[in-house]
Order: sequence, then C-alpha cells, then structure tokens
Amino acid sequence: MEPIHWSEEVEKRKASLISETQQLLKIKSVLDEERATPEAPLGSGVKQALQFMLTLGEKEGFIAKNIGNVAGHLEFGEGEEIVGILCHVDVVPEGDGWTSDPFGAEIRDGKIFARGAIDDKGPTMAAFYAMKIVKELGLPLKRRVRMIIGTDEESDWRCVEHYFKHEEMPQMGFAPDADFPIIYAEKGISDFEILMKTGLDREANGDVEVLEFSSGRRYNMVPDFATASLYVPTIQTVIVQQYKEFKKKYKLEGNCHVDQGILILNLHGVSAHGMEPDNGKNAGLFMANFLAGLKLDENAQKYFKFVSSYLGQESRGQAFNIAYSDDITGDLTINVGKLEYTKQAGGKLGINLRYPVTMDFENVLDRLKKLLTKAGFTVGNFSNSKPHHVDENEFLIQKLKKVYEEQTGEPATLLSIGGGTYARSLKSGVAFGPLFPGSPDIAHQKDEYMVIEDMLKATAIYAQAIYELAGNID
Repeated sequence: MEPIHWSEEVEKRKASLISETQQLLKIKSVLDEERATPEAPLGSGVKQALQFMLTLGEKEGFIAKNIGNVAGHLEFGEGEEIVGILCHVDVVPEGDGWTSDPFGAEIRDGKIFARGAIDDKGPTMAAFYAMKIVKELGLPLKRRVRMIIGTDEESDWRCVEHYFKHEEMPQMGFAPDADFPIIYAEKGISDFEILMKTGLDREANGDVEVLEFSSGRRYNMVPDFATASLYVPTIQTVIVQQYKEFKKKYKLEGNCHVDQGILILNLHGVSAHGMEPDNGKNAGLFMANFLAGLKLDENAQKYFKFVSSYLGQESRGQAFNIAYSDDITGDLTINVGKLEYTKQAGGKLGINLRYPVTMDFENVLDRLKKLLTKAGFTVGNFSNSKPHHVDENEFLIQKLKKVYEEQTGEPATLLSIGGGTYARSLKSGVAFGPLFPGSPDIAHQKDEYMVIEDMLKATAIYAQAIYELAGNID
C-alpha cells in the first residue's frame, strides 16, 4: 500500500473545512433551559448545533443518530469494537469585550475568532474531516469509528450521561478538547457544600453584626468579587480604616460605603479556573479573612473563623489534614467557589475538590466529615467524578504516540491535568489536542480563536490516528 500523505489530503479539503467550521461557529449554542422544549431540552441553540453536525454527517454518508436531542453520533466502518471520538458543540456564554461578533466566525491574521473556536467546535470539525478523509480514501477498517457529540459538556454532562444509558460504550477513544501530545490522567473532581449548623438562637453580642456576605457563582471558578453588609453601631470609622489597611497589605482593590446605616464592603479579586486556585485571588476568602479578625456576633464569628482557619490561607488541604500528592497528577487542591452567609440562614461554602488518581478518596472524605462535625459543620449536595488514568503501555496510547511523533517530529510526552474532559467517560480514553505545546489557552476568554494552520495540522493527526486505531493494520 502506498504511503498516505495526510497533510496533503487535508489541504485538498481546506476550503470546505474552514467554511463549514464557520457555519458551526455562527450557531449560538449556549445552554438555555429557560426556553427549553421537549425537542430542545437544553435550549434551541445547542439543539441546532447538534442537528447541524448530524445533517452534515448524513450528507457525507455516515450513519447519524440523535439520542434524546441532547447527544448524537456519526459512525462508519465495520467491526464489533468501536473507536470513539468524544466532542461537544455547546459553548460557554460569550461574555463582554470582544473585538468582533462572538458568533461571527471572522477570520483575521490566520485565525478564526468565535466563542467555541477552540472549545470545542473547531476541534470537532477537525475530527469530523479526519473521519471524512479516512472514509473517502476507502481504507480498510476492522473497527467502527464513532464521533459522539455532546451538548452539555460546559455544565452538567447530562448529554453523555443520557447517551451511555442508551448506547454502547466504545472500547477506546480520544477527546479533541485539551492539549497535545496526550493527556493520559485526570484528577478526580468532587463538588459539595460545607454547611454551618445554625444555632441561630445565639445573641448578637459583638461589635459588628454581619447581615449578609456573598462571593462567587460557580464551584470551579475562583471568585473575583465579594460583598458584605455589616451593622456597626459604634466603631464604623475604625472598621473602615482597618479595611483600607487590609486592602493595601494584600494589594487588593475594593470600596466601602454606608447605606441607611449599614456598612457595605466590596472587594475585587482575580478569577481563575478552580483546577489551580493559586492562579487567582479569591475575593471571598480574602473578605472572610478580614471579617474573621473583627469582633463579630457569635454566629458570624463561628462561620468566618472556620473559613479563615481551614480555607483562608492555602489551597492544598493542609489545615484539614487531607493534603495528598502523587507523581502522576500532583497535588490535591481545594477551590472555594461560592461563599454565603446571612444572619437568618447561617453560612455555607461551595467546594470544588480535585484529587490525585492514587488517593483513597473515601478515607479522605471520612476524615474530612469527622473534622467538620467536630467544628459544627456538615457536608451537603455531594457529587464525585472519579479520577481517570490510562496505562501508558495500552494500545491506544502507543498508537497515538506513534502518530504524534511521526507527524510533528516531537516527543509525545504524557500529560496529566486537574480538569476533566469527556475522555474520562471511557475506560480507555485520553484527551488528544488540539492545542499544540506552547500555544496559549484562550478557551472561555474574550476573542477566543483557533489558528487555521493548527486546525489543519490537527486534522491530519486525527485522520492518521483514526486509521491507526481502527484500520486493518498492526
């Protein structure tokens, strides 16, 4: 058999690849449950993007299937086993400050700019064209190739949960939704609340009464803003001065003002992804640290002293005595993504805990619960996505290493991440591109883009990977 020049095959299809990527990017596929219908349970935008891919696949001769209007797949080839390619067409909200229309898919300086360009519509289309190339070349396959398309990856993963209740699980596969070379390990991710046992019959006997305090919107993000409302009957000017000194000490921005006798404190931090809290400045924790140093009413004192003592100084769980690290995925991390306290309801915290693949999670959770009980707190609304790790000697990884090294000339280093991709849905699944080493990760940011040349390179890599994994070759 003649050698296949994968890059040349991509170049032949370059114009249609770019055009159809732009068409997909122009669909505003943001979760919209407020206007959900039975035909579009996650909103019309994500349903439209899903249908776009299914229709495109049918036109190219793939077997297309819609599963409950929240997921779907495109398949070709024969065989008992399946090679899965796990993609998603939902995107996060566009946000502000874009140079061009976030859903305009404008091309500038060799880049396509749009929300979802790199996460994950551009990579999805690259994988689609990789399948198209293998199919059109008529290469012999011994496994089926199936692109699984999700529509809720940016939120609660209801799409893959529903999909795998109704469809078979691929024996192996990859998700084009992270970095090259190969991400073979992902930390476990647990979300839960820490709730203060109320005891609200205590008297407000401090110099400062905390009426309300809040910070953060999502467990997996470092909060960049916090606000607190305080009733300070006698020493308001003293508190204001202490707050100014606190902001100066920690180089933080914020302000304070009095509204109908209530002192309002606002504080700005720096947002970051919850997988590495130390990349940000948690406005909620800084505010809690400040309030913990005041003479508060008894209920507030319990809450803010707890937050400051156990969570306000570090992100590795040392104060809880649950710190852990391994050579595969690194440190356990704790992100406090939401903080709330009211005089009437007491306090709670929204926790995003990411833990190494070798950690005994049940044992750590049991120790944490015992400490919380002793401190007068409980755990609620608990969820856990177990860590994911594929042995580097598995067929999947060895084939992907071969492909990456042949096409780039660079070593296929194995990587681990604190985040979670669809790859963890499969027993033998890895994240594979599309970001090449050294490229900035601009997913979820304004002016998100995908470099067209990188998209073409990724398409060639994915095409060879599909053939190496599914083809009738050894």
